[in-house]
Amino acid sequence: MWFKSRAPRMAVLNDAAEYFAALRDSLLQAETQIQIVGWDIHSETPLVGPSGVVDDDLPLLLAPFLKALLKLKPKLKIDILIWDFAALYAAEREANSAAKFADAADDRIRFCWDSCLPLGSAQHQKFVVVDNSLAFVGGLDLTIRRWDTSDHLREHPLRKDPQGKPYPPFHDVQCIVDGDAAAALGELAMRRWQAAGCIFEKIDSAAADRWPKSVPIGARDVTVGIARTEVASRSSGDVHEVELLFEKLISVAKTFVYLENQFISATKIAELLAQRMAAVPSLQVLIIAPKLHSSWLESRAMQSGSNSFLDPFKKAGVRKRLRILHPSSAGQPIMVHSKLMIVDDDLVRIGSANLNNRSMGADSECDLVYEATTEAHRDFIRRLRRRLIGHFCGVAEEEIAENELRLLQFLDSYAVAGAAKALHPIEVGQIPFRAINDFIQPIADPRVPLNLEGAANRMWTTKTILGMAGLVLMLVALAALWRYTPLRSYADIGFLSALMSQDDSPFAVLIAIACFVLGGLIIFPVVVLIAATAAALGPWTGAMTAVAGVILSASLLFMIGRYLGHKRLQKLLGPRALRVQERLVGRGIIAVAILRMVPLAPFSIVNVVAGASQLKLGDFLVGTILGMMPGIAVMAALGSQIADFAKNASWGNVFLLGLTIVIWIAICLAAQFVVTWLAGRNA
Repeated sequence: MWFKSRAPRMAVLNDAAEYFAALRDSLLQAETQIQIVGWDIHSETPLVGPSGVVDDDLPLLLAPFLKALLKLKPKLKIDILIWDFAALYAAEREANSAAKFADAADDRIRFCWDSCLPLGSAQHQKFVVVDNSLAFVGGLDLTIRRWDTSDHLREHPLRKDPQGKPYPPFHDVQCIVDGDAAAALGELAMRRWQAAGCIFEKIDSAAADRWPKSVPIGARDVTVGIARTEVASRSSGDVHEVELLFEKLISVAKTFVYLENQFISATKIAELLAQRMAAVPSLQVLIIAPKLHSSWLESRAMQSGSNSFLDPFKKAGVRKRLRILHPSSAGQPIMVHSKLMIVDDDLVRIGSANLNNRSMGADSECDLVYEATTEAHRDFIRRLRRRLIGHFCGVAEEEIAENELRLLQFLDSYAVAGAAKALHPIEVGQIPFRAINDFIQPIADPRVPLNLEGAANRMWTTKTILGMAGLVLMLVALAALWRYTPLRSYADIGFLSALMSQDDSPFAVLIAIACFVLGGLIIFPVVVLIAATAAALGPWTGAMTAVAGVILSASLLFMIGRYLGHKRLQKLLGPRALRVQERLVGRGIIAVAILRMVPLAPFSIVNVVAGASQLKLGDFLVGTILGMMPGIAVMAALGSQIADFAKNASWGNVFLLGLTIVIWIAICLAAQFVVTWLAGRNA
């Protein structure tokens, strides 16, 4: 751990309403410095407690509150460090956030955008330090769509964003410490500022008490450790204290491990937990996680990882002593955003680190861990665990205590009984779009920074840029030739069908197949070839010939891509990208089939690129056949009408051609549904 000391006082705040009320109370007592470090911040965050009202005559919303506070405190300065987020999150973030805080603040609110991490990594630490003497640490940012009470009502009049849009129940925890532990977090905030290249003015700790009057003390004189994940920079190396702390806590578990986490995809941690459960037959594990994630990207990124998380427990034969549950309130899933771990009655960890790969090495994280050294400490930990589990079920901690010896079975039966608030099993195993998920997951949830800048520098050399530019120009030139020169006449369906039929020549099929092979080499539109084949040879023969032509053309171009690009791609992308590709092997059929179902997909280019990848030829060909068959079937069935349209563009033929396209799209959508459903069944 980076820092270990004694905290005179500590407490755990359940949910944002408790945290925001306690934070407001402490900020009102601040005199010299407030340090806010986070992943996100929003000027319109409602800084209120469970009642939703304030009695201090200051504004309710965060930015106006801080500015009003500055007018009351002439020596106070406020430092805000937030991740300089990726463009992917732009739609979810507040525009001009820094200006909304700093405007009319006389330079006493200083904003630092942390952009020092590699592209693909995030500043994910979440803590606030008041006068270097009190600190709040956990999973909560001072942003919108976080506020909720511990009742987690299905609907709450105050649970709305600034546009008035309601959001689901939301759960998180935050802890509060003072003394040396708070001062150490102030030091950590200063280091983050310096790493981000921002000027930071250190202020000495205040001697006065900043503990919020509304918060009862949970435990006194507690040993506190601070664990970090930091990405290597020019001045320092990687820090993996978060991962090492997980390993240490698991290694000492004896009876019960309780986890709350937004993500569960770190398979290494799952393996350690499963091994410990196998070695200690009395050990049980309860994990609370969300049923749903807040965005499509999060769902795609974490679903595959969550399934893999379960595998070690199945292999170790300890699945019966494990529960992975999600909370709900009156049928409405509760969003679990907390990052908490309780081991037996001895250890509590709360912080920003998720139970995913990113938090172990790719993002910056900060966790606090408390170690019980007295019976009073152990009693506090027991009560905390019971309170958290009980609040998900709508029961008092005393009822959880009465059923603690058979807690997992109690939770099972409580959910089956149909209680309004309960913990339900998270269904795993059925993953739609598995190929897409498996491709996104290693990129969105890496164990180490993706180092995209380095890959770009290796890839985009002058030689590579010139080569790519030449390739693009060549493709554009070929497309222009087929569209704007006399070659256009050769791309006519009527001309091609006449060429293939050759007055019922016995070689018509071979001529048609040769057209596919030659057409692939010169990037001829494959849709035109399929239509011409169907028109020339009739439904059944045309369909079979088109399939043979597609297979031969695709195979040839695939092998050309494999010869030209396979080794070069390996060298360029390195071992990590190849591991991503290896995860697609065996599922490549689905990915290729879905891609082929799009009528406008560039047939020749897809073939060459697939050959340059790690995809198996067999998977590629099966996926190609599955994906191309809907279009070939439609073209074969309506081949004569298409040929007639090419010769006589009447309104009737226009209607038939439009109907052909509609049927093609409908069959493609239906086939995509069937393919992805089968992929989910076989996952």
